[in-house]
Amino acid sequence: MQLHYAYILKQLLPLTLHGVGESAEIELETGVKTKLGSNNIDILLRAESPEGNTLIAIEMKCYRTIAASGGTRGAHDIFMKDIYEDLHILEEYVANGQASRGVALVMNDSERFVNPKVKNGKCWAYDVSQGTTFPGGQISVPIGGKNVQINLLNTYTFEWTKFGGLWFMELEGNRPFT
Repeated sequence: MQLHYAYILKQLLPLTLHGVGESAEIELETGVKTKLGSNNIDILLRAESPEGNTLIAIEMKCYRTIAASGGTRGAHDIFMKDIYEDLHILEEYVANGQASRGVALVMNDSERFVNPKVKNGKCWAYDVSQGTTFPGGQISVPIGGKNVQINLLNTYTFEWTKFGGLWFMELEGNRPFT
């Protein structure tokens, strides 16, 4: 998914450059050091212009109900938690000066994430359903038998858009992680 999206961005970037001295490039899996250790930014967009430079870190998540093996995929709780972890790391990239902005792009093919019939279970501490607003703060609900500690400064509202049989969401925070 990352490679496909990066390829599309690479093809469209020249259409966004209009002035003398403007340039933009895409990097995949750029390695960076964070407070949590080493990490790879899924896609890093580097843009330069006479007005200044911009680095946009993009983290991507995809959940398909059928795994590559053909079997039904589980671990929906891990997927939900991972979205929040991506938001946390994006805030950290901005705080560390490794990115000017952070964007999370999320895709799934399961209506239960978007419009759940019920919200039972600890995974709903990581609610990603349509219209949910997380005001920032700390979540420390274990998932998959592992302790989790996520702190977000930004407020995020989860707004999904359906296209065909897939749901898409873009999340962006504007305050750096401290």
